[in-house]
Amino acid sequence: MLNFANLQDQEKRDEVSVVGRTGTVLIHPTRSRDKLGQTGNHVESSSRYTKPLWPRQARCLNAFFLPTMRGTTLFFAFACLLGQTNAIYNPLREYAGSTFFDRWSYYGDVDNTTWGNVTYLDQPSAHQKSLTYVNDAGNAVVRVDNTTTILPATLVHRESIRLTSLDSYGVGSLIIIDALHIPYGCSVWPAFWTYGLQEEWPLAGEIDIIEAINGMNNNQIALHTKQGCFQAQNVEQTGRTIERDCSTPRGCIVAETKANSFGPGFAQAGGGVYVTQIADSGIFFWFWSRNDIPENIRSATSASQIDTTSWGIPTAAYPAVSCNMTEFFPPQTLVLLTTLCGVWAGVPDIYASTCQTPTRSCVNDNVIGPGDKFTTAYWEIRYIRTYLSDDAPPVSNSSSSSASTPQSSTSLLTTGDTPTTSVPASAQTTSGVNSSLWMPSLFLSTCLAGVVFFTTL
Repeated sequence: MLNFANLQDQEKRDEVSVVGRTGTVLIHPTRSRDKLGQTGNHVESSSRYTKPLWPRQARCLNAFFLPTMRGTTLFFAFACLLGQTNAIYNPLREYAGSTFFDRWSYYGDVDNTTWGNVTYLDQPSAHQKSLTYVNDAGNAVVRVDNTTTILPATLVHRESIRLTSLDSYGVGSLIIIDALHIPYGCSVWPAFWTYGLQEEWPLAGEIDIIEAINGMNNNQIALHTKQGCFQAQNVEQTGRTIERDCSTPRGCIVAETKANSFGPGFAQAGGGVYVTQIADSGIFFWFWSRNDIPENIRSATSASQIDTTSWGIPTAAYPAVSCNMTEFFPPQTLVLLTTLCGVWAGVPDIYASTCQTPTRSCVNDNVIGPGDKFTTAYWEIRYIRTYLSDDAPPVSNSSSSSASTPQSSTSLLTTGDTPTTSVPASAQTTSGVNSSLWMPSLFLSTCLAGVVFFTTL
């Protein structure tokens, strides 16, 4: 979520629980080098992903590419001696059904971070006006007001919703959101994202999982940080890199290239699933349209473990070689919102690029007037599930005041958990080594040199 103001939320936060660390799967198969122009625009490589010969063993394969002066690449393969890299995640918490809204706070103020033309309602008003509710299908609905006629004025605001989770998730977490509908339309700016509460934005990091505007038909993923964090070059991902420097105002961006990731296409396809993996070795994102969701997610219940090894190449990859995840991303709080216009969707040139309306004004042609322009400006969510790696150490929450916090299902699923502390599940899987083992320092101490290949570029 693009931010241009202090993002210290004004909600009263009775409880914030945090979760720990994880291993991850990070495989670098042979690929031609992608090139970034001076403007940061990504040029597609003609190379294709090369499937590893040993898919299960690849979980502990560490690849390092060293270009030589003669254009020859040395591929050093290291076989890990300490066990497989952990890709098993245990269920921690589910936001779903009749208790979906129990562990979120409502913003209750105008959009004073991205300066959209909305007022975010508090919880009583949101329920009274049916801007947040659970429908007959058991799905959570979060919508923009589409019934009020707003008269012209110097400054106008339409009612909307911003939710902030009472729980935070650190390195070692997996976050899955299954949505049937994401808000879209001219002036509409939805986002599902995270940020750290420890310092002023962006010093504690921000992770944009779902974000797009106006008439865009694809999602954009981004990280926002202080200086020093970049997306590495030549990463293996299916998305298209737009910006690599995460400290720029727009962040380091990867555009989704799969069909139906946003807009009418997403809704018509029955929605889909977005996954975010936050690990020592990097932050990784996957998206699947409804018909392409992996079987281990499609058939999962709220109590199922999740194994990431079968998911293939991520949409976006931010490996830790050029961004220390522990340094730049302390525990992250979830945010779900929809704003209107503001500092991205409302910029005249940007707005006009996908919305051809009578006056080409985001506010005048949309926010002002009847609300029927916002019939598609709603979230419909089957669930948000969070997971923790089996080898993650326990991390206590930043507040111990759980007595006044709603007790609900937003189910804390891990055996022995309480609403104030998140702990790893008891040993149910073969716990692996720390996910940073692919980094050079651990190459020397934990891996045995295996194979050297010479390939001419």
